[in-house]
Amino acid sequence: MRIIRFIDEHDLTRYGHAYDAEAGTALGITGNVLCGFEATDQQFSVRRLLCPVDPRAILCIGLNYRAHAEETGAAIPERPVLFMKNPAAANHPGAPIVMPPSCMDPMQVDWEVELAVIIGPEPIKDVSVDAALDGVLGYTVANDVSARWWQKKGSGGQWIRGKSFDGFCPMGPVMVTPDELGDPQTLRLTTYVNGELMQDSTTADQIFSVAELISFLSQDTTLLPGTVLCTGTPSGVGAGRDPQVFLKPGDTVTVAIDRIGAITNEIVAKQ
Repeated sequence: MRIIRFIDEHDLTRYGHAYDAEAGTALGITGNVLCGFEATDQQFSVRRLLCPVDPRAILCIGLNYRAHAEETGAAIPERPVLFMKNPAAANHPGAPIVMPPSCMDPMQVDWEVELAVIIGPEPIKDVSVDAALDGVLGYTVANDVSARWWQKKGSGGQWIRGKSFDGFCPMGPVMVTPDELGDPQTLRLTTYVNGELMQDSTTADQIFSVAELISFLSQDTTLLPGTVLCTGTPSGVGAGRDPQVFLKPGDTVTVAIDRIGAITNEIVAKQ
């Protein structure tokens, strides 16, 4: 199933399925996708798409693609590199990414297409690799927008600050359930900035698979329903180019993953 979260014609937040983007309609879902739901045939108008989930937590993996580790000059990690984003960084398909004034000088905001995994409907703890994917509610596309100066220099070596500005985690356009997506290690990921292809890879280049990541993160740690796991970005980020390329107001960024979809966001200056 392909599930959306949206604002309807009455300004109510709903879940839906069978989304028709051209017609601007979807069929409703009753209940909450995190704790039991039922698909219906009641049609609603989709006024605005939202991030498919209101995240309980956003866990992220750094340096999880071999080619990306190579372009940054980093060694291949022996264990997953974990950091987090503030849940308030979650953003919606088509919504602007507001450029914080603190990220304008030096210009530093970068793109990162990522496969995002949504945990649910039950908590996960101490799960084996073989059983890890059974705890996945669905998959979506994420852009792990990153302020590189804050990530590398402005926060004492910790990445969270540079990853957590408001709006720095657009997700969508849909959440695809595991039965429809299939093998998460066979997905193509791309990023276009102003129509120019910047990232083009597949999840086959991941150092740690989705199942391995979930199992590792669940060791002695409960992953609550609604937790989003961003599984790393491939090569082609702006900071890895020569010369480096960073986003500026007026740019548009489109991140896409096969069998899920694409989201586009415009970079805007703070008013």
